[in-house]
Amino acid sequence: MYDRKTWVVLAICGALLATNVYFSGQQAKLEAEKKKQEELQKKLAPKPEVTAEVKTPESSTPTPAPSAKEETVTLESNEVIFTLTNIGGGIKHAEFKKQFQVGSKTARVQINRFGKGPIAGLAGAGEALENAPYAYSVEESIPNKKAVYVAQLPSGLKAKKVFSLVADGKPGADHLLDFELKLENASTVALNLSQWSIFLGEASPLYQAEVGHQTGFYWQTNGEMHFKDSSKFKGGMFWGQPTDLLKGTSEKPIDAAGVTNQFFTTVIHPAEPAVSSVWSKHSDVKLSTDTKPLSSVNAGLQLPAATLNPNEFKTLKYLIFIGPKHNTLLRKMDNARGDGWADVMQYGWFWFVSRPLNFLLNLYHNLIAGLSPNWSWGLAIILLTVTVRTLIWPLHAKSTHTMKRMAKLQPEMAKIKEKYPDDPQKVQMETMGLYKKFGINPLGGCLPMLIQIPIFFGFYRMLEYAVELRGQGFLWVNDLSQPDTLMHIAGIPINILPVVMAISSFLQIRMTPKTGDAMQQKIIMLMPFMFFFFCYNFASALALYWTTQNIFSIGQTWLMSKVPEPELVARPVSTKKSWMQRMAEQQAEMQKRQKQGGNMRDVTPEAKKKPRTPKTGG
Repeated sequence: MYDRKTWVVLAICGALLATNVYFSGQQAKLEAEKKKQEELQKKLAPKPEVTAEVKTPESSTPTPAPSAKEETVTLESNEVIFTLTNIGGGIKHAEFKKQFQVGSKTARVQINRFGKGPIAGLAGAGEALENAPYAYSVEESIPNKKAVYVAQLPSGLKAKKVFSLVADGKPGADHLLDFELKLENASTVALNLSQWSIFLGEASPLYQAEVGHQTGFYWQTNGEMHFKDSSKFKGGMFWGQPTDLLKGTSEKPIDAAGVTNQFFTTVIHPAEPAVSSVWSKHSDVKLSTDTKPLSSVNAGLQLPAATLNPNEFKTLKYLIFIGPKHNTLLRKMDNARGDGWADVMQYGWFWFVSRPLNFLLNLYHNLIAGLSPNWSWGLAIILLTVTVRTLIWPLHAKSTHTMKRMAKLQPEMAKIKEKYPDDPQKVQMETMGLYKKFGINPLGGCLPMLIQIPIFFGFYRMLEYAVELRGQGFLWVNDLSQPDTLMHIAGIPINILPVVMAISSFLQIRMTPKTGDAMQQKIIMLMPFMFFFFCYNFASALALYWTTQNIFSIGQTWLMSKVPEPELVARPVSTKKSWMQRMAEQQAEMQKRQKQGGNMRDVTPEAKKKPRTPKTGG
């Protein structure tokens, strides 16, 4: 039977296999969506109720916008400066007052800095932004409260856009804009609104080391979030065809759509969700002239299917959120406004672990902030780690107790292997009998490890998206959301916490009772070094968590070593076999039959054929 160390390796392999299955499933979904795109678009195409000709674009080439001087105005809340432009009539960019670029205390984070057009701009055929010049209506606008833009588009559509700050006092108001879009058909033919879409904006990494899978676009239908990261444009992680355009369709009304990177997102919520589609285009951007290009996504949300006859108009209302992916803020918005704002966090399969961990992290920070304002987030991570490890202490103690008893059986198990060197099934069956004799559950040693798998991935996801950690220092760490690089030697970053993490992992394994064979022990001893290279450039918050739990485990193991050694006491002989024994016997019997079947020759005599009666003519 597998011991605890083998289960560690199996757990890692299982996680990799699950990742492979997940991405292959995502690729299958992508192909399915591509196949039904045309069919769904036909369903979305409205049927005119009048005999007027419905105007559609003749080509995918956008009409060149008339040259116009760009003029901007700003709407400013307590958290965000929204800069609006007359070119395209939308949000040119949004700048956060309290969020700064990596390594800077003055350069603010800007959203949509590489955008192909303004957020809330209109895109026509071929998902091309029209970027037509709009007129700023001074009479209808209110300085720093409301901005109104109007334009007559080349297609004959007259558009009026109204952007207003949200001042309802509810959570998230400082990151929200009310957006009203009034469309009027000023042409002589009917127009399909579904040929246009609203530009959701652009998302790209904030720093060179940001992982590409954290940048992408998404949409929400009936409480279900659909996300596609930038790797999908390159064919996915394992296979697929590269493309510069991705589309997401839904037969259900789309409640929200947006673009995102690791820490910030732009979301547009329609007041009246409708069956629609989302598109996204990929491009490469550079943060500076001497860096490698990074993936950037631009996306749009298709307008609802409707036909405007000449002189008819339709008003659409939206709520635009531009802000951090702050779990506490988004959950408060969810409670106050509904609409599933908290799902933007994208914690994945282990959201049920990540959410409470994030709540506790913020709780501990609030308790410590008054005592240590500079190191409060690092101390909160340590305190949270200690809390989790304390909660699973009983399982750890039981696991250690089981492993010590199994370690005492090593001499007996070695004798069994010597007795049956060529019969692994017999060895397994005898080992199960040995465990039963002394009342040992071999799964008891690996149970804490299995429980730690969702805790680790939940902790990892929570720290990965914890925008609260941006720019927060601890000890020598300048930013807990970044690696703790002290210097560079020959271009190689020197990170200290991963080294401490690897050493503490090695010491922890050395102190753990040995239950496997020599080869297994060698593999296990190599694991700290494998994780060292794997996690070397991870955020220092994750390395701090892992190092803390290693040190805590070392302390646990030391305390357990002071507990008297468990004694092996044979139980009374029972004629009833355990389920694992029965399974081992069945496998041994099956193997025996297969061997016998392979060595036997079929000697069954052939049936004698009945002689045919000769024909007599006729």
